[in-house]
Amino acid sequence: MRAKLTALIVALVVLVATAVTVAVLVLRDGDKSPASSTPAPSEPASPSSSGTDEELITQRDIDPADPALDAALSTTVEDSVYPNVGDPSVDALKYHLDLTWTPEGNKLDGIATIAFRAARTQAQFQLDLGESLKVNQVVLDGVEVKATQIGKDLVVESPITTDDRHLVTIAYSGAPEPFDAPTTRSDFTTLGWTVTDDAVWTMQEPYGAFTWYPVNDQPADKAFYDFTVTVPAPYVGVANGELLDKREVDGQTITEFRLHSPASSYLTTIAIDDYVLTQDKSASGVPLTYWTPRDQPSALKALRYTPKALAWLERRLGPYPFDRLGSVVVPSESAMETQTTITYGNTDYALAPGTVLHEIAHHWYGNIVSPTDWRDVWMNEGMTTYLEFLLRAETEKIELSKVLREAALYERQSREADGPPGDYDPRSFAQTNVYYSPALMWHEVREKVGEQDFWVMVRAWPTLKKFGNATRDEYLAWVQKQTGTDLSDLFDAWLLGETTPAR
Repeated sequence: MRAKLTALIVALVVLVATAVTVAVLVLRDGDKSPASSTPAPSEPASPSSSGTDEELITQRDIDPADPALDAALSTTVEDSVYPNVGDPSVDALKYHLDLTWTPEGNKLDGIATIAFRAARTQAQFQLDLGESLKVNQVVLDGVEVKATQIGKDLVVESPITTDDRHLVTIAYSGAPEPFDAPTTRSDFTTLGWTVTDDAVWTMQEPYGAFTWYPVNDQPADKAFYDFTVTVPAPYVGVANGELLDKREVDGQTITEFRLHSPASSYLTTIAIDDYVLTQDKSASGVPLTYWTPRDQPSALKALRYTPKALAWLERRLGPYPFDRLGSVVVPSESAMETQTTITYGNTDYALAPGTVLHEIAHHWYGNIVSPTDWRDVWMNEGMTTYLEFLLRAETEKIELSKVLREAALYERQSREADGPPGDYDPRSFAQTNVYYSPALMWHEVREKVGEQDFWVMVRAWPTLKKFGNATRDEYLAWVQKQTGTDLSDLFDAWLLGETTPAR
C-alpha cells in the first residue's frame, strides 16, 4: 500500500494524524483488531449429530499431504499488534474458493476448501469469518462436524494433533460487510468486501479477508489459492494469479484463477465489474494483464506505465520474483499491492506513476518475503517508499536531498502523533511514520555502508526467504552481517525512538 503525500511530494498526500473518530470495537489490550468473542454465540453450524437429510458437501480433490504444498508451510504466531485476528494453531496450505455473487442484496454464496496443517495439538481450531456470513455446513476429512460462530470466530469443534494435515470444507452465505479499519487515514476507512455502485472490490491490510471467506487472517500464514468466481454477465470476477478460464454459462460469467505462489491473506483480492482485459508483456518477458472497467478507458492509459516501472525496478532489485503481474482498477481512493494482481483505485493519485512503481516494488519488499508480525509493516513500506523517492528525484531532475528534506518534515509530525514506526499506535495503522521513517533510515544506511554494499544488500534480501516470512530480528541481523557494519544504534533510533534522529 502507498501513503498519500501533499503536492509538495508529487502525487502523494500527507497523512498527518487527525481527530477522526474510529468506530469503537470490542478489543483486547487496547488494540484495534476485531473482538475475538461476543456475549453469545450463534447456533452451531450443521452439527454432525443433527440427523438431517442435508446432502454432504463434496470436498474438492485436494490432498493436504501433497509435497507440492510444502512450499506453503508456515511458522504461525499470534500477532502482537492485532492478536484477535488469526489462530496460531492453523497453518493453511491451500484455499480453493468457489464464490457466487448476486448483486441484488449483495448476496455471496461460498464454498471454501482449505488444506491445512495443525500447528499445535488442540481440542478445537478456529478460522476468521465475518459475522454477516452464515455457515451452512462444515466437513472435515469427509465427515460433517460441528462448528460455532462466535463473533468473527468460526470455531470447528474437532480435535487436531500437531503436524497432522486436514481438509476442511465450509459452505456459507450472506451479505458480506466491510470492517472498520484501525486507522485515521483519509483514503480508506474500512477493510475487506466493499460494494460501490454494484461493483465489488476488496483491500484488507492489515486484515479483512475474513469479510468474504473463512481464513487464518494473519500475515505469518501463507498459502496457495485457487478461485472460481461466478457473477451475472456482463460482470467479470477478477482474483489473484493466472486466469485459467473465462466462460459464460446461462447469463453468468465464470472465471477461474490460480495463484502459483503462497500468499498472506491480506495480499488476496476479489474485484467484480464490467471489466475489459488487455494483455501486455514486459521487456524482460513478464506476462502483464490490465483489467479495467469498460467505461474507464483512461485507466488503461495510466496502467501502460507498468512495463517502464517494472524495468526501472528490475535494474535495481533484480528479476521480477513472480510468474506474472496483473492490475485491476476498482472504485477506491487507494491502491494495494495484492500479490501478482495489484488493486488500484480509479483516482489520479492511485494510478500515478509513483503509485504504480510503489505497488510493483512490494513484490520484492512485502510479498515474496512478508513480515511475520504487523509491528513490522515498516519492512514492506520503507524500502518501497525509498525507491519511490529515488524515482521522483530522477524524473523531476532534482536532488534527492531535497526530496528527503521534505519527507522529514512530515515524518516528524507522524512519529509524534502515531508513534515510532516499529512500535506504532495500533489505532494508527499505515500512517506516514511506517513509510517515511524507514525510507529515511535506509538512506542513512546507504550513506554509512557505501553505494555498492547497500545495493548488493537490497537485491539479495528478497531472494533469501522466498515465499516466506521474516521477523525484525532476522532481517536486521542479516543486514548487519551482509554489510559488515554495526547498525544497531541506527536501527533502534529510527525504528523505536520517540523523536526523529538527527540526519
